Amino acid sequence: MTFGQIARALRCREFTATELTRATLDRIKKSNSRLCSFITILEETAVAQAKRADAELTRGIDRGQLHGVPVAVKDLFFTQGVPTTSGSRIFSTHIPDHDATVVEKLAEAGAVLVGKTNMHELAYGITSSNPHFGTVRNPWDLERIPGGSSGGSGCAVAAGLVPIAMGSDTGGSIRIPASFCGVVGLKPTYGRISRSGSMPLSFTLDHMGPLACSVRDAAMTLNVLAGIDKRDPSSSSRPVVDYLPGEHVSIQGLRIGLPENFYFDRIHPEVDLAVRRMAACAESLGAQIVSVRVPDIGAINTVARIILLAEASAVMQPYLERRSDIGSDVRRLLDQGCLLPATDYLDAQRLRRVMRQEFETVWKGVNCLFTPTTPTSAPKIGQATLEFNGTEEDTRIATTRLVRAVNALGFPALSIPCGRDTLGLPMGLQIIGPAFQEELILRVGAALEDASGLGPWPEIDEKQSPGVNLT
Repeated sequence: MTFGQIARALRCREFTATELTRATLDRIKKSNSRLCSFITILEETAVAQAKRADAELTRGIDRGQLHGVPVAVKDLFFTQGVPTTSGSRIFSTHIPDHDATVVEKLAEAGAVLVGKTNMHELAYGITSSNPHFGTVRNPWDLERIPGGSSGGSGCAVAAGLVPIAMGSDTGGSIRIPASFCGVVGLKPTYGRISRSGSMPLSFTLDHMGPLACSVRDAAMTLNVLAGIDKRDPSSSSRPVVDYLPGEHVSIQGLRIGLPENFYFDRIHPEVDLAVRRMAACAESLGAQIVSVRVPDIGAINTVARIILLAEASAVMQPYLERRSDIGSDVRRLLDQGCLLPATDYLDAQRLRRVMRQEFETVWKGVNCLFTPTTPTSAPKIGQATLEFNGTEEDTRIATTRLVRAVNALGFPALSIPCGRDTLGLPMGLQIIGPAFQEELILRVGAALEDASGLGPWPEIDEKQSPGVNLT
């Protein structure tokens, strides 16, 4: 069920928030030994929050669509009195004395926090194969990765455990799990959602956003979370609008760009076809599909990798002596960052500004862009390389290739399901928009979701997945 469906059911007394929460917790506990999607399950506090929501709704106090709805957050958002590990042994005993702004706002909206999701260690990777808290598995195929670093959140939504789960995105870490798990993932504009009280990976690349079972659920979550926060100097004072698309949303007359360079160069043919089918769907709804050349995305990716290597190593500098407490893949990346000259980092930041200015010319001709989110469906756990046109490519580099640049540019991007391949695995469409145009990309996503019938809630084979959809 979507937020809207749950909200109506709660207000019609079809079930109570307490009943819903207990059922949710039961499913999480039953599935977690197989999916490993949660690090911490908050049974006692969740039931208390649900009972409070029931009491408020009975008294006529209505906090909105999220009131009484079970949600989860990636385990890098601070939770007062509850461990926040960032998926790391180093922080396994870290118990914050305050909540992250995201957690505060969800609580103010009446949401019920049922747990904290598993993730790639320190949010620094794309597999969510965590050496300390277990390997997160994709509900569509338990032998495949859910993507990372917000893999637990993507898994939890795809398995029907919660309708939304918060993630973070530094180089694609919301959109990659959304693509591999067949759910919706929104990376808003840099600064649109506060990062206060979240463990950082990169000072200038981190974005916070939801993974959800539908575009409108992602939009409702953004309505709750968007806005300036004095505790986060990077948060934007740009006015917040209503991001929720209407019931009969129109994209008539929009100019949608389909890049003729980079994005379709090395991708699986089934992904290529699925994205182009979504473009044809948009065209049938009255949008105009325009072929465009985009600036050098490969160069922007290089700039983004240099910035991330340097900033992640700076963040973790106080802990680098605890090498045995850091997984080998993350340790290698942190070591690389320590070797980067300061001049490389400064040049990357300078080029980043130039490239963003170059990209602004794209928005003069189109309203948004359609690209694949990932070049393939989910790889198998432990798969080191992917093959494109007879050439092998490192799985991590390939998986982030189509999403990383948007972090450096700071533009909003939405990943939505665009079909399944011959293996039955989900594929993702990425919709990229100009800065602070979340309303636009969500409107386009909702129109496609309505017309294509590809959301919400995928039908996962219950023999493979213990997830049970809320019905």
